[in-house]
Amino acid sequence: MVCRKRRKVKSLSARVVDDKTTTTKNKKAKLETQTWSDLPIELLELILCRLSLEDNIRSSAACKRWNTAAISVRVVNQSPWLMYFPKFGNMFEFYDPAQRKTYSLELPELYGSRVCYTRDGWLLLYRPRTNRVFFFDPFSQEVVKLPRFELTYQIVAFSCAPTSNTCVVFTVRHVSPTIVAISTCHPGATEWVTVNYQNRLPFVSSIWNKIVFCNGFFYCLSLTGWLGVFDPLERTWNVLAVPPPKCPENFFAKNWWKGKFMSEHNGDILVIYTCCSENPIIFKLDQPKMVWREMKTLDGLTLFASFLSSHSRTDLPGMMRNSVYFSKVRFFGKRCISYSLNDCRYYPCKQCYDWGEQDPFENIWIEPPEDLSAFI
Repeated sequence: MVCRKRRKVKSLSARVVDDKTTTTKNKKAKLETQTWSDLPIELLELILCRLSLEDNIRSSAACKRWNTAAISVRVVNQSPWLMYFPKFGNMFEFYDPAQRKTYSLELPELYGSRVCYTRDGWLLLYRPRTNRVFFFDPFSQEVVKLPRFELTYQIVAFSCAPTSNTCVVFTVRHVSPTIVAISTCHPGATEWVTVNYQNRLPFVSSIWNKIVFCNGFFYCLSLTGWLGVFDPLERTWNVLAVPPPKCPENFFAKNWWKGKFMSEHNGDILVIYTCCSENPIIFKLDQPKMVWREMKTLDGLTLFASFLSSHSRTDLPGMMRNSVYFSKVRFFGKRCISYSLNDCRYYPCKQCYDWGEQDPFENIWIEPPEDLSAFI
């Protein structure tokens, strides 16, 4: 009886060993037949995101899985850089949020100047002591001068690079709730043209720039959320009968007028409302119906918000998409404050910010140079 039990145990042990051997052989055989297309998607994306655009495109032709992974991490555009204006000296810093690197550039040409706006890689600057207004490309050091003009309480923007013959500089300030003074100029002009316009609806201009050029018009967001539109060709001004975006009551607490930003993308007008105790809310103007719609997703778009000008980008690294990047850097200059619409949270964690604490002239987003060799 004891012998029979021993035989059964030996038989079972032999089967277990055989099963383990078979399983090991099967695993080895399976591993031997695996190809690069069988890599986990997370690992595949991690590899592909480190490739150049050209190599990324080539990799996407390998198979369907590689094509999906390559497109999801493909970077076509460069993100804007955050340009810092020093309180002393002529050394300017440029922060790249995609690479989390900071570059320095000495620009004595900007001494005594205040930044007003940026677009297409150009800065619009103002010297309060001399009323000098000029464009400046910080990477080529090219200067384009404008006639002298006193820029005090105006919000200001320009339509395109000053090297274009269609460039228009636009400023607006409210004279009263029913009257605004609009001044325009262009490179090569000898003077500014100022005209007072009557408003159909009350319009009090914002404290800082809430202004974009889109579809041939300048759009301005008032202090209370009304939208003014200026046509530079017809020289007409109109305050649209579009009710301001609806926000929770706590968005109108301390410094509520400073925590608003405005951008545009492919003809769409976007505004960002922030509150130090809440997640930001993004609205898009539904132009056919003339109402503001809250956006729950940016569909892969990335917004870069600052007081004086904001930008939008598509086709950035995957982790930057569907997010808003603000003009504040934490962790000793290593991490830009951002808000992810995918995760409904700020990064780094718990970084809700009171924008009333920040100097609006401290920094501004600007397009980086195409050739980065001078910074590497």
